[in-house]
Amino acid sequence: MFGNLFEEDGDEAEGAFSSGGTRVAKAGDEPPAPRGRSKLCGIRNQGGTCYLNSLLQTLLFTPEFREELFALGTDELGSLEDKDKPGAKVRVIPLELQRLFARLLLVDQQSASTADLTDSFGWNSNERTNQHDVQELNRILFSALEKSLVGTSGSSLIHRLYHGIIVNSIACKECGNVSQRQEDFLDLTTCVCGMSSLEEALWSMFVEEELFQGNNLYRCAMCDKLVTAAKSAKLKKLPPFMTMSLLRFSFDCNKCERYKETGRYSFPLTINLRPFSQQTDGDDADYSYELFSVIIHKGGCYGGHYHVYIKDIECLGVWEPAEEDTDKKKAPPKAKQRVKDLPESKLNENDPLSVLTAIIEQEPSKSIRLDQLGQKLMEKLGSSWGKAFKKDYGPIAKFLQSHSDVFMLVSNGAQVALKTESPMSEPPGPADPPAAAGPQGDTVAELERQQEESHWFDLNDSAVTSIRESDIEKQFQGKESAYMLFYRKSQLQRPTEALSSPHYKVPHHLIQMAQEENLKLQQMREEYEASNNHVELRVHLASSYRLINGALQPINSEPNPGTALLFDRRKTVGELRLAIYEQQEQWEGDMVVTLAKMLPAGLHLYNTLTDDSVLLSSAGINTNPDLFVWNGREVCGASVLTGVEWEPVLLTVVRPSVEARDEPAIDETGDNTNGGEGLKKEARAFAGGATLSEVREALGEPAGSLLCQEQTDAKGGQRGGGGSSGWRMFSPDDMVRTLKELSLKDGDAMLVLEPQSFDNGMFTVDGDVITVMTPSDCRWLQVDFQTLGGGDADERRRVKVPAAGDTLLCEVKQRAIKELQLPGADYCLRQMDNSGKLLPPVSEDLCVRDAGVRLMTTMMLCVGRAPEASQLFLHFSLGSAPPTGILEMDINIEKTCTVKECLQIALNAFGIDGTCWHLRRLDWCEELGEPLNDEDASLSELKINNGETLVISEGRLPPKGFLELSVWLYRGPVSIATDMNHTDNGPAEEDHAADQTDSHPSDLASVGQVEISVEGSLEDLKTQVLTLPALQNVCAPANFLRAWEMEGRSLARILRGNQITLRKLKITSGSNICVQQLLKAEDLSPKEIVLNVKMGVPGKSCYHPAEELIWDASRDPSPASLRTFVAESYGLPAASLRLAKQRPHKHTWEEICSWSSQVSKKKKKKKTDSLLGAPFHLKDGDVIGVRNLLIDSKDFDIWEDEQEQAEQQHKGDRAGGSNCAGSQTKTPKRPEVALSINVGVFSSNCH
Repeated sequence: MFGNLFEEDGDEAEGAFSSGGTRVAKAGDEPPAPRGRSKLCGIRNQGGTCYLNSLLQTLLFTPEFREELFALGTDELGSLEDKDKPGAKVRVIPLELQRLFARLLLVDQQSASTADLTDSFGWNSNERTNQHDVQELNRILFSALEKSLVGTSGSSLIHRLYHGIIVNSIACKECGNVSQRQEDFLDLTTCVCGMSSLEEALWSMFVEEELFQGNNLYRCAMCDKLVTAAKSAKLKKLPPFMTMSLLRFSFDCNKCERYKETGRYSFPLTINLRPFSQQTDGDDADYSYELFSVIIHKGGCYGGHYHVYIKDIECLGVWEPAEEDTDKKKAPPKAKQRVKDLPESKLNENDPLSVLTAIIEQEPSKSIRLDQLGQKLMEKLGSSWGKAFKKDYGPIAKFLQSHSDVFMLVSNGAQVALKTESPMSEPPGPADPPAAAGPQGDTVAELERQQEESHWFDLNDSAVTSIRESDIEKQFQGKESAYMLFYRKSQLQRPTEALSSPHYKVPHHLIQMAQEENLKLQQMREEYEASNNHVELRVHLASSYRLINGALQPINSEPNPGTALLFDRRKTVGELRLAIYEQQEQWEGDMVVTLAKMLPAGLHLYNTLTDDSVLLSSAGINTNPDLFVWNGREVCGASVLTGVEWEPVLLTVVRPSVEARDEPAIDETGDNTNGGEGLKKEARAFAGGATLSEVREALGEPAGSLLCQEQTDAKGGQRGGGGSSGWRMFSPDDMVRTLKELSLKDGDAMLVLEPQSFDNGMFTVDGDVITVMTPSDCRWLQVDFQTLGGGDADERRRVKVPAAGDTLLCEVKQRAIKELQLPGADYCLRQMDNSGKLLPPVSEDLCVRDAGVRLMTTMMLCVGRAPEASQLFLHFSLGSAPPTGILEMDINIEKTCTVKECLQIALNAFGIDGTCWHLRRLDWCEELGEPLNDEDASLSELKINNGETLVISEGRLPPKGFLELSVWLYRGPVSIATDMNHTDNGPAEEDHAADQTDSHPSDLASVGQVEISVEGSLEDLKTQVLTLPALQNVCAPANFLRAWEMEGRSLARILRGNQITLRKLKITSGSNICVQQLLKAEDLSPKEIVLNVKMGVPGKSCYHPAEELIWDASRDPSPASLRTFVAESYGLPAASLRLAKQRPHKHTWEEICSWSSQVSKKKKKKKTDSLLGAPFHLKDGDVIGVRNLLIDSKDFDIWEDEQEQAEQQHKGDRAGGSNCAGSQTKTPKRPEVALSINVGVFSSNCH
């Protein structure tokens, strides 16, 4: 489906040597796979075309349709080569359908593409990925074919095969007059809801009568009055092919949602339509139909997947029995006994023998290719052999060879089979599957017997599998169930020459096209197999290597040692050995080929290839292309240790050095190099299985020498800091352990010290840790000083100051000031973080090591005094948070200073007078945070940290324990909150009042500020608000006011409980409170929700003015409870109302209905649907729209919403020219688009 990512470039001769070391590049796509065992071709899914694939396969396996389509020649349809010519009348759709059918029948590929066909439909990429209804496609495709075939001999194709007639009759019970009306059909739509079977649905449609009586009378044309009558329908004309479309999808009016009928609905394999026909005097064969195709839908009413069960009428495919039938056959005794003892549900997944036996036992031939066995194992266990068993049992090929009593490797190890008691012949490979029976090889009786057998296949896009006829019953019910049924008349019989002959009646030019495509596919596969199965090996000869410290090193230093050999991995080890031997004319003695690998330490040997009959792919050549050719015993007189446990490790050996600093350095090959003054480094390789004692001996060190391992921190850096590095001494117990056991790896450093080395001051010992001071050429700090140059850029000056771990930072500062020749002033040293931001100044009384400063880093020399130990370095910003502050300044302040003293010091530094100022901290996102209300608390008590930023904001803080609140007045209409009392809606409004929670700024007016104790009640707040000068004309008690907490300029929540304190209501200083005047007293409970209900105007996209209702959701917060409450408020039946919540920010309505509730794992019962939670989250001020279904069928939309949506879309189009990476814009749901097929205009005289 996705193609292949690899293809070799170039055709190198097999077994040819090349002197270079470059591997052969692989590129290109994998050719399409050939057909599977069924010998039938699937259809590739273009993203959402499974419905199209299922219908096309049904039409392909309708021989009469296919043959009549093939009978139309280019003289009638035109030629595809002329379709782009001006004025050419080419019937593209039937031509592309012919080509597709020919490919499905004759081209040897696993699946065919419908891209050309959908292009002829005029579909774009969106229509290929949108899923549509297959019943709708069936009607539209037939209509498109009829229009495309106008004026040809196939113009009546659809009519002849699928057209039927229904006669609808109404009989008067008084005069006996019968009124009839004929109705054409291409498919019968049968009801599923309330029916148990197809026969019952047909009986209801064509046998039972509908009576017009009582209040539902019929006006008879003969009697000229309302009379009792009976209505019935019958099938007048039966087509050769009867299509049944099942109405699986319905609409639930109570829940206002679509759903899928998943109940049991059976249908027969053969059906007699005589009881449903108008004419019943014919033979039974005239009314008998056989099922040959079932299109199945899996999923729900909003999406899913289609596939089709098809009966192979002409024996075009190779049908294989199902797995359960295979299990009934006699299995080999040993394998059968194991599988019987370990059934599928109780297989021990930890036992590879039982798992592999069960997998092979399920194969029809009791054999499987080795690569397919690995894939089957992954499907069964969920993990590969390498992850599950390789560590304990080795490679899978080796495991199979070790159990020769159960398994037998054939085809040079490429195929594995189960052994039986009698000799077993080599099973056929998948390259030679059994061919479809043909007229030449079988007798007519045999072909007729095969035709009588019901061979069914499941065609699921590209996959084609054999199924049994009994599997159809599984599609009677459930989410995966039958959706369309296709019957054919039993009288339709296929000629003998059509059986097992896909070429039957296929036009010659299409057969030639298929042959050319098959030839091209065969060439592509051969080229791909040849290139994909060639592996580039690198052959290393023993004469070019020597053994040094457990690793093979080339005698001559070459960048790519060895010679390249391009070889086919499908060949055996013996053939590889012969090819190498023929190239080495001067080779004498035994030739042993061993898998090798180039490691940092050198070349290392692993497994020796001893079995000449093993394929290279099974011998691990794919992942390890280095080969070493030797005599199997020694290299240059030295014995070589092989295997994983002896892999060499490249270590960096560090020793004290007394040589001069200008001693020549060495490279990574192992020569000596200086590690700085006093240290010398050397790269040495050692066998991974060697002990530390053996390593010490190989280094030529005395027995008393110490070996140490370098200590690193979590980030991989050296420990110690301040210019020193730490080393841990190996204990005596470690000296007898191997390098592998000590987890030493390539690149690790090892320090070698003799006892007299500690006389040097460079080494200090603390327990088992040795500290080595950093060499002097690394002891420095870079100090930068940036001055304001007055030009376009500031001038930065820098100096490198010598320093060690014990150097005081004040000395570093004085040295830098002196070398930079700076004028006398206060300076301090500051570090920078990774982003370049300056950190607080460091304490100059500390040394480099204690201050945590790393050597060889950069520090900034800044103007200002460094803080003392009792001081904090604080950054002050005036007006707003940095970098938008009016002024910014760094100040050192004592930790014991109070907030009031700190504020005064900062104001004095900025030169500001006055008392209407306060301090605020920054929150976690570096924005203005909470004020420091406790002015008498010290900075240390408030946990103000060194380097923190404080903002000086204008405004006086309220006294301690008091809140300063801004008060607003809602100037909208006076609220008349009703509870179960309906008032007249008044005239409809086109310009709607806004939701209170999203009030227009003109509805809100600021009336002043109040100062109130945090322990004051809500009633105290309302009383104090009424004393404001702007509210002196409001004559109402406190309980006639409703208080809202605001978020920005919107009303957020109603404050409940007049006696509850502001602290418990979580009101903070600086909050905005909005008051609203009521006409009666109000004391809302916590679950009484204030809603603004709008009743829709029947037939119009507008609503009556909003009416405020108070809904008590304490007992039942479900949608049904709200619907009942609204219905009682308006005096209407609850079943006739539809409710929706308005989403003002999205300019949409969300209909309120029941939804699927989650089941609690603990209580095992469903939770009640609550509108207070997800997804609706009803709260105070929400707008609820109401539509009365008795007189109104309009959907939830208002002109205002549509206008605002259009304005928002227009703004988005103007502002969103480019798609920003950080945008979180939600893509609106794509509306459903009707399915269509574009057809050209053809006339009856157009050829």
